[in-house]
Amino acid sequence: MEIKYLGHASFLIKTKNAKVVTDPFDPKTTGLKYPKTEADMVTVSHGHDDHNQAHLVVAPEGKSPLVFDMPGEFESRGVRIFGFRSFHDDKHGAERGENTLYKIEAEGISVLHCGDLGFVPDDAFIDSIGDVDILMVPTGGFYTIDPEAATQLIKKVEPSIVIPMHYNHKDLDQKNFGQLVAVTEFTKKFGTENVAPIPKLVVKKDELEEEMKIVVLSI
Repeated sequence: MEIKYLGHASFLIKTKNAKVVTDPFDPKTTGLKYPKTEADMVTVSHGHDDHNQAHLVVAPEGKSPLVFDMPGEFESRGVRIFGFRSFHDDKHGAERGENTLYKIEAEGISVLHCGDLGFVPDDAFIDSIGDVDILMVPTGGFYTIDPEAATQLIKKVEPSIVIPMHYNHKDLDQKNFGQLVAVTEFTKKFGTENVAPIPKLVVKKDELEEEMKIVVLSI
């Protein structure tokens, strides 16, 4: 499995048989250019412009990709996707609505994309998700959980790899996202404040280590 960061909360996950994109964003809203991206499937955690631009992604041969934008269980091209209903805030969606977490399983590896999760779920919710190898977690705060809450979530999930997302970046539109904190506010909680971003993560099931590690991906 290969994972590349497209920016904000958007990733490209490649397996031998499929490509999955998470939360494609609006360049006008974020200030980030959305790269030309081809995928078979797109997951959309919620309906905000910085997460729901599935039309920017094309499938092979110019077709439209399968778009998953709700809780449920889906399967295509050797990839299983499970959507879990949650909330964009800590008031049961009263402020920002609902949010869907997606667990993506392929090649023996499970990836959990948290979308714009706004609270730390209880143990029963975490148990319902099951084992997670790679956790994609928002860390910027304000619109989502912050570094402290993200750390609490990580302790509950116990993944092998954590990939932070949805944090402040120099190229983000600061009018819309200036309230977010930088990724270093999260990584320093694990003693890796100056961790060097890498262009992509390539991982195999048998290479996953017991000791958790933080991976920061470059855009």
